[in-house]
Amino acid sequence: MQKTKKAMIKRFKVTASGKLVHRAPGTRHLLRHKTSRQLRVAGKDKVLAKGMSARVMKFIAVGL
Repeated sequence: MQKTKKAMIKRFKVTASGKLVHRAPGTRHLLRHKTSRQLRVAGKDKVLAKGMSARVMKFIAVGL
């Protein structure tokens, strides 16, 4: 039996409708030169693309 990938569990969350949500990259450091729009958009969670979510679900669905 395959184990759940713990790194994937930490990075992705499954919504009630089954979509995968993740944090946008680029909000940890070097924020001074980024525009306020970039920071505002990056602060929100993003829905993972359909094709990519099928791949990620293989690693996450083991523990669900």
